[in-house]
Amino acid sequence: MAAEEVFDLKGKVALITGGYRGIGEVFARTLAKTGVNVAIAARNRSGCVQLADELESSYGIKAIGEAVDVVKKKSVKELMSKVADEFNHIDILVNSAGVSGVQKPTVELEEDELDYVFSVDFKGTLFCSQEAAKLMMKQNGGKIINVASIAGKLAIPYMTGYCVSKASVIQLTRVMALELSRYNIQVNALCPGYFLSDMNKEFFESKKGKQYINERIPLKRLGDLKELESTVIYLASAPAYLTGTEIVIDGAQSII
Repeated sequence: MAAEEVFDLKGKVALITGGYRGIGEVFARTLAKTGVNVAIAARNRSGCVQLADELESSYGIKAIGEAVDVVKKKSVKELMSKVADEFNHIDILVNSAGVSGVQKPTVELEEDELDYVFSVDFKGTLFCSQEAAKLMMKQNGGKIINVASIAGKLAIPYMTGYCVSKASVIQLTRVMALELSRYNIQVNALCPGYFLSDMNKEFFESKKGKQYINERIPLKRLGDLKELESTVIYLASAPAYLTGTEIVIDGAQSII
């Protein structure tokens, strides 16, 4: 079978949360390039609509932008209903909505600070996966891609909330993979390391940031967001036998 047949996603429907900027935007653009119709959702509806219009114009696919607050189950249900009404089905869910939370010693972490990061990163992923899975179960197939982090596998000082919430996403991936396997739904996690973005550019261009890269990342550089493109294509078209696992892409940081 030719490579273009193995990775053929044309005509599929994908929902990407947190999809108008950062990693989510990369995933939305990448899937649109391959002919996937996309629904982009985040709290900033205007940003989602703007990107959806651009992708629709550039790649000739159907794209919509919608608002969602992933920590509120009612909002997630309304989003899934809109996507189902617009496309009639959903083939791929990419859970990329997330926050890093505060950086402070664990003994100083406040309840509201922990609740915030855990609600967005874990509960948001859970709620979206639940509702998408219900649609996928009816159609007997689908892919759920959870964006976790190497922070879910490593202990990073002063980032307790983020590390624990992303570890929870990895475990959620495994549990849902087991439960949904009989419905031909594959659930996998992507665990990125540090990738250059507008959010971290200032730090990693500082002396301290450059020292971190040199000492902690074997490749001695940050990842380029474009280096995630082939991975999301693979996970979106992965064989049924690939489920319940996590793919780490971090420049070998997590193995030193």
